[in-house]
Order: sequence, then structure tokens, then C-alpha cells
Amino acid sequence: MALHLAGLISYLTEKNLLARTYCCENAEAIDVNGVDHDSRIVEPGHLFVCKGVSFKPTFLTSALETGAVAYLCAESHAAELAQKEPHVPALIATDANLRRAMAEAAAYVTGHPDRDLTMIGITGTKGKSTTAYMLRAILDGDTPYEKTAIMGSIEVFDGIERGMPNNTTPEAPELWRHLANAKRSGLAYMDMEVSSQALKYDRTYGLSLDIAVFLNIGRDHISPVEHPTFEDYFESKMKIFDMAQTAVVNMDTDHYEDVIASVRAAHARNPQHCQRICTFSATNPQADVWADDISSEYGVVSFRAHTPEWTGYLSIPMPGLFNVDNALAAIAVASLLGFSGEKLQYPLLNTHVPGRMELIPTKDRKVMALVDYAHNRLSYQKLFSSSSKEFPNYSRYIVTGTPGGKAQERRRDLPEEGAKWADHLIYTAEDPAFEDPADICAEMAAATPKGASYEIIPDREEAIRQAVRLAYADKRPSIVYLLAKGDEDFQHVRGRDVPWKTDAAAFKDAVRDYEAGRL
Repeated sequence: MALHLAGLISYLTEKNLLARTYCCENAEAIDVNGVDHDSRIVEPGHLFVCKGVSFKPTFLTSALETGAVAYLCAESHAAELAQKEPHVPALIATDANLRRAMAEAAAYVTGHPDRDLTMIGITGTKGKSTTAYMLRAILDGDTPYEKTAIMGSIEVFDGIERGMPNNTTPEAPELWRHLANAKRSGLAYMDMEVSSQALKYDRTYGLSLDIAVFLNIGRDHISPVEHPTFEDYFESKMKIFDMAQTAVVNMDTDHYEDVIASVRAAHARNPQHCQRICTFSATNPQADVWADDISSEYGVVSFRAHTPEWTGYLSIPMPGLFNVDNALAAIAVASLLGFSGEKLQYPLLNTHVPGRMELIPTKDRKVMALVDYAHNRLSYQKLFSSSSKEFPNYSRYIVTGTPGGKAQERRRDLPEEGAKWADHLIYTAEDPAFEDPADICAEMAAATPKGASYEIIPDREEAIRQAVRLAYADKRPSIVYLLAKGDEDFQHVRGRDVPWKTDAAAFKDAVRDYEAGRL
């Protein structure tokens, strides 16, 4: 069904998101079939959104040349753009409402496909990707990629498109395009990670979730370009409950009472939201879904799960006792959707999450690598407290870094936390962006507690090779922790994605060189 610009104007006006329009007298005769904010990908018939600190009027001209039929802009740019393109229909929002107008426009043009999918949104400081992959394994059962779409930091799959994402949660036009593709492909579920940035900056504005999952909260992403304070970070996370019919909440999270208060507040604001609360816990049998008899043996964690409908033993093929939390979150969602028994057990046993708690043994198991995306204090605490129990008497060599241009607190937090567990720390490059990785490493070194063993090797591959040398020289069995990059095959350097062989590949190359006497 063709949608007209006049209908979109009426819809956004009803939502109180438009300040005014310009040159829209013939809006009834203008078909609109998409929304874009990147002039490089505009298609004929699309509405172009003029936004971003780097926006230039020439971007609008380029979009119009490609076939855009109208544009949406903020009031602060309206006069300049009307002068440049005086005969083009314009939808004008206040600066504060521009992102919300973009989101609602994308939802309208795609026909609100979230209403035809079972929507699950997962948020938390740590564990979103692992939980999403576990849940997808359960929902798909024996037929991967048949029932479930996924959006997250590792992968986007919507039945038509499949690839690596630019953001954990994409901008609204891409988000709604993926939802429309999932509906068109006949998929039943959308299993998506929802980041604090997406919630703060209205990428998910207007989206409806059947279930919102809250995993945990810790201090992260606190910086001038992300969240200025922890309070801002927390409040951004809490917005997910204003989108959902059911809330699934970890009873073991820090600030649990504040989270539950936010759930109840969301329901008070709108009785359609958070009509039901389902709790889960790895320690508390008062939760709706809980676990006991937890054990770990060389990279496999087993436990007994209790749900209102079913009790049974499960195993997950990855180290990390904290992954019981993630599994329970997936089990809680699946139970709400009618899954139990073998429909939980076998999919979880076969779950693989790229770059998350990947254990790579050597032939003699004298040395092994643990590849993980751990990149903040909370993830370090969970990772090391768990692996120290699972692998007692192992030496620990940690290769880590922090990104350039953001998350400044990690340069203090990671050395402080890592030094509690490491026999030796090696600071190296991790997406340095426009900073010199040696400078970032120097800041981490300055924050390292007195007496802790560390060195700086900005070249990541050489840092991994040095960790392997030290691990083999150690008389004890050793774990080489390769942290923060996961399975990523690039480094963000000066505005470009520079190819990187992945931490796992670099470790395997170093081990082969050691075995051949070349290291």
C-alpha cells in the first residue's frame, strides 16, 4: 500500500513531533516508502533526515539527487535548508524532537512491523550478547536462522540481511528496516540487544517490546561523549521498561530495588507497560526462575534450573559461572513463551557465542587462552572471580587495553581490577581511534597499583606473543586472557576500521611459532 507524505505529516502531528511544515501543499500526491539519515544510501521515494553534528547542507542536495522526495530537519537548520532547496517539501521538528520524529517516521513508513513480531529487548552492562545468543538458540531449536531475527553487537540477521553491525542497537531507520525485513521473511521473533545509548538518544523511540530483560548495571560508558554521570546511565537503561508489556529482571543485580521501582513506575505511567514482572537469580530461590547445584569442569558449566513449570539440569558449553545468570535470563524469557524441558536443554548445550568466553587450549593444555569481550570493571569482576574458581592454581597473563575517545574511567578501573588477579598485565591497543595507543597505555600504567607486574606493548599482536612466551616459561599451567576485542577482526584507528586477524588467530599463530621454536 502506497503511503503519502500527507499521511506521515498527519501522523507526526498527532504525536506532537512536528513544529511546522514547508512547501507541503502537494503532500497528498507524494509517495513515501522509506526513511534515511545517510545521503549515501538514500533510495528514490525516501524521506531524508538532516541530523548529526557533522551534517552539511550538501548532504541534502546529494540525497535529493538520488531520489529523496522530502526532508525532515530541526528548526535550527530550517531556514538555511529552505534557502538552499526552496522547492522541496520539508517537515520541521524542534531540535529536541528531531530524533523522536525520525524514529516515528521510520515506524510509520514501515508499517509498525514490531506489532507482528514477538519482540524481546535485552539490556545490561554485561551479558547482552551471550543472553541474546542463548535465547536465539532456544527459539530456533533444531533449525538455526529459521524463526528468530537478531540485532546486537555481534550480528544482525533479519531474514534478508545478515552481517556485522555498526552499533549494538542501530539508528531508527535501520532498526525499523530490519524489523520490516523480519516480518517480510516470515520470522516469528526479534531478539535484540538494547544499548543505553539507543535508549538515551531515542533510537528505539516508538518501539514496542513484548518482553524487556534487565541483566545488571555497573559503572561503564561514563564520559563526556556517552553518559556524563552514573545517574544518567542508569536512567537511560530504565527507559526500556516504558516500552515493554513484561519485565524480566535479575534479582542479583546491583541497585535491584531501584530497578524494580523503575518497573513499577513505568506501569504506573502506562498500565499497558510491565503488566507482569518475572525475576531470575543464580542464588535466590525466591525468584521466579532460579538455579542451584552449579558446577564447572574445564569450560562447561552445569546447573539445575527451576521455573514455575519445570525443573531440570542444563549445561552451557562455555566457562564463567556468571553465565548462569545469562542462561537464566534466556530461560525466563523462553518459559514465558512456552518453552521447557528438552526445548531448553539441547539448544543451550549447543550455544556458541563468538568472542565471548571462548576457551582455546593448546595440545598439552599447559597454556590456554580465554578470549572475551570483558571491557569494564563489572565484567572483570565477574570474569576473574569465576575463572579463579574454575581454574585454580593457574597463572594469569592478561592482555588488555581501553578505547580512544570514550569511557575514560576504564583507564583507571581495568588496571585496578586486573591487578587483583593477574600475575602480569600487558597493556596494548584496543580501538585507539584518534589517540596514540601508547598514551592510553601510559594512563593505564599510571593507574596500576604499586607492586603489580605490567608492561606496555602497543602492538596487539606482539603483546599476545609476549603473553604466550611468559605463559610457557611459567612452571604452572597458565591462562592467557585476551580481553576487550572478542572476535572482532578490525581496530578502529583514525576514523577507519583497520583489519586485525582476531585475538584467537593471533594466539594460535603464537602457539604454533612457540612449538616450532620461532617464538
